Amino acid sequence: MKNLLGLHGYLVVMSVHVESNHNTSNNVMRRGALYARVSTEEQHPEIQIDLLKKYAESHGIHVVKVYVDRVSGVKSSRPALNDMLFDMRKGLFSCIIIYKLDRLGRSLQHLINICEELNHKNIDLIVTSQNIDTRTPSGKLLFHILGAIAEFERELISERTRMGLKHAKNVGKRGRDKKPRRKSGYYLRWQKDKQKMGGNG
Repeated sequence: MKNLLGLHGYLVVMSVHVESNHNTSNNVMRRGALYARVSTEEQHPEIQIDLLKKYAESHGIHVVKVYVDRVSGVKSSRPALNDMLFDMRKGLFSCIIIYKLDRLGRSLQHLINICEELNHKNIDLIVTSQNIDTRTPSGKLLFHILGAIAEFERELISERTRMGLKHAKNVGKRGRDKKPRRKSGYYLRWQKDKQKMGGNG
């Protein structure tokens, strides 16, 4: 998750910070989902949840549902996250509130994929401990940066694919590092018979 921390540092330097005490009249109609994740069963997500609930209350956000995963950050299976994304696609809420960016994505690429979908669905992302709200200029910058990284990755993959196809075409089906094909016994017998009959071979 070092990449995520570095990304946040870049946002802090490049973005325009806004005051945290927004006018709550702009937030009255917002419906939010809270997502918390802890790495093991021994850890307690209540601390994260309590902080997220306090943030939602102070900003006039109605909490629709709380989603909690108790899995390691590198695990691909996150039932609560999957449920939240499913509910998001049904339009149950308009924003997602998390404590830190690394709580949401198991890797930078995973985070990019999630944020791309949030952006396309017009779902705001709020990261309470890192002063990120994608309705604000600094928060919108996060979506723009992650979107640019995603586009760059797609271009790299496309370029590698084109280069691989070109290389395969130049090398040929068997590959240039393959040894010459062994001539079959039938061909060798045919050559021998041909020489016996006075052929030129």
